[in-house]
Amino acid sequence: MPATGMLQRPGFAQLARVPLFAFIALYTLITGGPLLWVTSMSLRTTAEIFKSPYGLPTPAHWEKFADAWVKSNYATYFWNSTVAVVSAVILVTTIGAMAAHCLARYQFRGNRLARFLILSGLVLPPQLLILALFQILLEVNLYNTLTGLVLVYVATHIAVTVYILEGFFAQIPQDLFDAARIDGYSDFEIFWRVTVPIGMPAIFTTVMLNFIILWNEFLFAVVLLTDDNKRTLPLGIMHFTGSHQLDVGMAATGLMIAIVPIIAIYAFFSETMIKGMTAGAVR
Repeated sequence: MPATGMLQRPGFAQLARVPLFAFIALYTLITGGPLLWVTSMSLRTTAEIFKSPYGLPTPAHWEKFADAWVKSNYATYFWNSTVAVVSAVILVTTIGAMAAHCLARYQFRGNRLARFLILSGLVLPPQLLILALFQILLEVNLYNTLTGLVLVYVATHIAVTVYILEGFFAQIPQDLFDAARIDGYSDFEIFWRVTVPIGMPAIFTTVMLNFIILWNEFLFAVVLLTDDNKRTLPLGIMHFTGSHQLDVGMAATGLMIAIVPIIAIYAFFSETMIKGMTAGAVR
């Protein structure tokens, strides 16, 4: 009887995994299905899509990507998104890492107040900020500029960056900072030579998260940018969906141009992001 039970256990364990595998398959279908559908539509014309919404791209119209890139100004939109997002990510990562280091390692008067004011940005929805930001940018002559958009991105994402990095930096052993202090390092050198190298997994995670979120950001861009030559990729899709036209095929093509960089980043760095998000808890 014990031997029989031992033989039955592997089969029972495999049977118990069936609901888990079924859930994973269903979740993959729900999340990956729309992406495959948009990919298919990006290679088809609007007439073909209306005739058969779920049909395959036969023939595949690869020339649509060249048309969107050249004729629909997508090259400019892509460049604007790259400049705005990369600049904002560099600034918010640098400022956020320094602020997180100070809050995690130093005790000073007003420490809790500073932490509260910074992290309060996590509970403020962007819809409440848009009018105030619009008025501020008008007053400082930064409305309808990529510089103004970058500053808005930094201001709205500094809170989550500090929140993630502070928790990780607080786990770094104090002995390392004491040793650096004995070696004669200044506060600035301690940050760059101790905190940054050790905290690189968490810093990299915030870089990727902020990049993905800002690359797809629409609300601030549509309100703060009016010049077509300054618009970002998410705004470019509006050219194919308006009150007088609905070019579904080209809209899907434009959407794929915006999605491909995010897919590439996640495909190459997803494991690093996961390690960075769990590193603080492991330490």
